[in-house]
Amino acid sequence: MNDEKKPSRIVLVSPDTAFARETQTAFAVSDRISLEVIASPVTELRGELQGTDSAAVIIDMDAAKLDEIEALQRVMRRMEGRAPVIVVTREFDAAAVRILVQLQVADFLVKPIGTADLVRSCIRVLQGPGRETGQEAQIYTFMPAAGGVGNTTLAVETAFQLHRSITRGASTCVVDLNLQQGACAEYLDLEPRFDINEIENRPERLDRQLLDVMLSKHESGLCVLAAPVKPTEMRTFDTDLVIRMLDLVSAYFDNVVIDMPRTWFPWTETLLLGSNKLYIVSEMTVPCLRQTQRLVNAIADMTQKQVKPAVIVNRFEQRRFDSGIKQADVEDILGEHFAGGIANNYKLVREAVDRGVPLHEVDSDANVIRDLKRIILPDEETAQTGKRSLFGLVPLRKSA
Repeated sequence: MNDEKKPSRIVLVSPDTAFARETQTAFAVSDRISLEVIASPVTELRGELQGTDSAAVIIDMDAAKLDEIEALQRVMRRMEGRAPVIVVTREFDAAAVRILVQLQVADFLVKPIGTADLVRSCIRVLQGPGRETGQEAQIYTFMPAAGGVGNTTLAVETAFQLHRSITRGASTCVVDLNLQQGACAEYLDLEPRFDINEIENRPERLDRQLLDVMLSKHESGLCVLAAPVKPTEMRTFDTDLVIRMLDLVSAYFDNVVIDMPRTWFPWTETLLLGSNKLYIVSEMTVPCLRQTQRLVNAIADMTQKQVKPAVIVNRFEQRRFDSGIKQADVEDILGEHFAGGIANNYKLVREAVDRGVPLHEVDSDANVIRDLKRIILPDEETAQTGKRSLFGLVPLRKSA
């Protein structure tokens, strides 16, 4: 028998019949993993995991209960590090996070969790610690050319599309760098939990344990790092703090989507240079397009042309017979930086924002979503539709 083709054996310990059934269904499509279920709470394990040849163990438990934490400690001692342990738990507090980190579990996920996220977590722990070459996080940065152009809307929906993508679907985090008055968490009806005051003077305190406490988690598995809104505060933050935060997020997520503020800070240049894709969001008015042109030139000067931004024109409308701006005018002003346009669908966007849900939850086949996917996931969109986008005219800068 060829051992290279032998699937990795994973053991799931769970008293939750529905969760176990969903997990079995999710793992059934993979020829790399075989799943065995022990239908028992962790407190009732009596050596079932000892002596097994499992490649990883998933334990479904309640990390807020002391008896289950003690049972997990016994399991970890008995296993003696022979296989990584992934903990799936219900809502828990910072104390539970610290205990799980101290026990050196390979990963911990919070219910409700998408089974796809659990599969990805297993694949990552089976690959071993650290990221292999070519597996660095992909950073997508969205910068508004003016106020009210829809930068946050496009950044948040991009994060969802990446998270759900058949080609790039993986753990994804939205980072709202509008630290005074960001809206990413608000758009998804989440509570912003990033307490900047706790780490402002000691950025070295920000580690995985603290990061997990400060993340807001959407039911889809998407994570958001956003600070509570403080509109009366006009503050700047040290470059070390921002870079430390982004480095840590990049270490634990496969996709990072950044919603930038309009204001330029000392850390802006470093962030732009570290982005794999930089999108400037504009709209179809002459003043905004001219401002976009100036912004493109400023970025080129600041980064010595090392960064080539792609411009997304939001609320794009094809006008053939009136005196307004036409696509040819946009292309003439923006040149090779024009990446594409997003249809003007105010009703859809307004409903999604008011309900606190992503755009695709209102209409998964909306023109806005199709246009956005043609820009951020051109290969996937082409594979699904068999044709190129009308707007997808310019190839984007390749990943650094």
